[in-house]
Amino acid sequence: MLKKIGRNDLCWCGSGIKYKKCHESFDEKLSWYKTQGCIIPPRKIIKNPEQIIGLRESGKINIAVLDYISEQLHIGMTTEQIDLLIYEKTKALGGIPATLNYEGFPKSTCTSINDQVCHGIPSNDVSLKDGDIINIDVSTIYNGFFSDSSRMFCIGNVNHEKKKLVDVVKECIELGLAQIKPWGFLGDMGQAVHEHARSNGYTVVQEIGGHGIGLEFHEEPWVSHVSKKGTEMLLVPGMVFTIEPMVNMGTDEIFVDDNDGWTVYTADGMPSAQWEVMVLVTNDGYEILAY
Repeated sequence: MLKKIGRNDLCWCGSGIKYKKCHESFDEKLSWYKTQGCIIPPRKIIKNPEQIIGLRESGKINIAVLDYISEQLHIGMTTEQIDLLIYEKTKALGGIPATLNYEGFPKSTCTSINDQVCHGIPSNDVSLKDGDIINIDVSTIYNGFFSDSSRMFCIGNVNHEKKKLVDVVKECIELGLAQIKPWGFLGDMGQAVHEHARSNGYTVVQEIGGHGIGLEFHEEPWVSHVSKKGTEMLLVPGMVFTIEPMVNMGTDEIFVDDNDGWTVYTADGMPSAQWEVMVLVTNDGYEILAY
């Protein structure tokens, strides 16, 4: 049971502002949506202005690292070399790679090539080849604030089919973002992503989704990219989460590598592509914190 807050008490969000001038009307609106059967975000995932500033700074490092690695990629480069460069750049900018040793993950980034859906482990045994597509997923901790985003890269002469897949997933992100607005629903985004992927003949991975982020690497909500409009958690200002659809050229079925326990592959060996952005819900729409 939440403790009753007086109108002149400091707001529960930690802003240092009186409740009546901060989240009182917000809470009243949430209460109404709750009576309508909506899934309401818990207070602990609503970020205050100070926390949002911290997340922006962490996101700047994440963006800078991905910008940097994009200039280094070349045919013959090992994914281990990619990982080392990302580790060194993140540290040089004052950050910590969030994936390193997270639940046993051994590297500072995820490098997922062709039929690898996600969580590919960098290795000296894997080199970039002409025609490869690769997702590089970077996550940063800076002053205790987490950020997370990924990009697709085409190596050398990539065929039309793979290039189209990469482009369509980016379009999915843009269409999903257009659905992010306060007092809308997370499912609005998921439906937009799913419909666009399917209209191009692709499938969307169902078992793996995006996630809330900020004070921890993974927070509520879990973010589906195959959801329905008007469903899932209510979107409210101060929510921060990732949109990161994994779109497959063939079946949406996947499996995890038994040998490393991390790398996810498409079940039919067909290519998969993913982009990831980290987004803040604002009073009038959204703000991308990392891409």
